[in-house]
Amino acid sequence: MDRAQLAHFLRTRREALQPEDVGLPRGPRRRTGGLRREEVAALCGMSADYYSRIEQQRGPNPSEQMLAAIARGLRLSLEERDHLFRLAGHATPRRAFRGDHINPGMMRIIDRLDDTPAQVVSHLGETLKQTRLAVALMGDESLHTGMARSLHYRWFTDPASRLIYPEEDHPRHTRLIAAHLHDAYTRDGKGSRAAEMVDALLAVSPEFEAIWREHPVLGSYCEPKRIRHPRLGALELHCQTLVDPDQSQMLMVFTAAPGSESYEKLQLLSVIGDQRI
Repeated sequence: MDRAQLAHFLRTRREALQPEDVGLPRGPRRRTGGLRREEVAALCGMSADYYSRIEQQRGPNPSEQMLAAIARGLRLSLEERDHLFRLAGHATPRRAFRGDHINPGMMRIIDRLDDTPAQVVSHLGETLKQTRLAVALMGDESLHTGMARSLHYRWFTDPASRLIYPEEDHPRHTRLIAAHLHDAYTRDGKGSRAAEMVDALLAVSPEFEAIWREHPVLGSYCEPKRIRHPRLGALELHCQTLVDPDQSQMLMVFTAAPGSESYEKLQLLSVIGDQRI
């Protein structure tokens, strides 16, 4: 671990990142450019003291999990993330469709969607980041661990994952989710995380096995989604997607037709927040 170079690298990236880049207000009292240490720490999900000690060349060696959080918080590119890991004395993470590192450009977009339900999802259905209104609409999907991080896996193993959708829509979602996983498996191949998930689902879900053997294929049109909110009732939403081919991730943005009942309900989400019950 090269403490001096690590500290200097973090400092330069922090000072280059502007509040507007991460959806923060600049404020009238900010005299210099860049982010404060406590702001970076909040973006990384760690204490300000822990982050400050790294920049001050003291404290414990950061773990791979902490480095990954710092890379996301500072909106580092893949190349910068790898450099960060090397400075900290760790091997660089595998890039082959890991999907945990969000492209800085994608992060800048979702940071500007604070008034819209939106989330970044990996090609395995893992929710990597949600706006506050996405949490209010669909719940906090970042709480899951292991294979359950993936909606593809939860859909066939956890009945609670289907509750936000009307029951009559379940067959369509079932086939669509299986097709997404089939697409990931075809691209990633044997020995991949997609293959591990497929094997696990084949072992526990007869429903998945039956659809899997039909070789489901993704269509070109994404129909409107109907979502049941515990306080607002049913909403009919359009889901626009922006695909990042380098990271194999999608930014999903949920909107409603202006003037519709669902549009009015989306406006209420800002008031209700994450009070889902």
